[in-house]
Amino acid sequence: MGWLIAGILALACFLVMALVLKLPRRTWEVSAAALIVGLAGYALQGNPSMAGSPTAPKEKVAGAEAAEAVKARKAMGNGSTVTDKYMTPADALARHGQYGDAAELLRGAVAEQPNNGEAWLAMANALVGHAEGNLSPAAVLAYRNAERAAPDHPGPPFFLGLALAQSGRTEEGRAIWAELLARSPADAPWRSELTARLADLDAFIARQKGAGGQ
Repeated sequence: MGWLIAGILALACFLVMALVLKLPRRTWEVSAAALIVGLAGYALQGNPSMAGSPTAPKEKVAGAEAAEAVKARKAMGNGSTVTDKYMTPADALARHGQYGDAAELLRGAVAEQPNNGEAWLAMANALVGHAEGNLSPAAVLAYRNAERAAPDHPGPPFFLGLALAQSGRTEEGRAIWAELLARSPADAPWRSELTARLADLDAFIARQKGAGGQ
């Protein structure tokens, strides 16, 4: 049955090229030969009886961590001035791990409002998620643009430090967090969270150094 379907598809493909796309008649033989070679390759290597094993893209497999990142970003900000047509669906996509789609949507937000730090920050986080936690040059640029647009917003340095630490650049991430903590007001709502994260990172760095010494 698989061979019959493959043959029908090849014939249909040829007819579309010849009759619909108006392929020049002098190229019909070459096109038919190419399709026959494809069928021959399928005959040699194909296995139509083999059961399929589809897998979901990694970035679509997201749990509470993706939702927590969106929640933490919102908690640090004072509300977005970007229209809901961008931020609301982008956050929904990010919560479900569809970071690439979220980042693409947020390109429209920063194009419309290039001085909106919240949009740049959301885009940077989406780019990090899309790269499976790795800090890409595009994400670094987005973080820098977010910090430039909103210099008093704690989100850009916090999430940049987190991305650096997750990428293995723990000392760089710690330096950014320490600087953010030093300039955070004593009553800042994010101060306790940042202090706890910094303590955890210090303990991790100490363990790494201890393991290296041994």
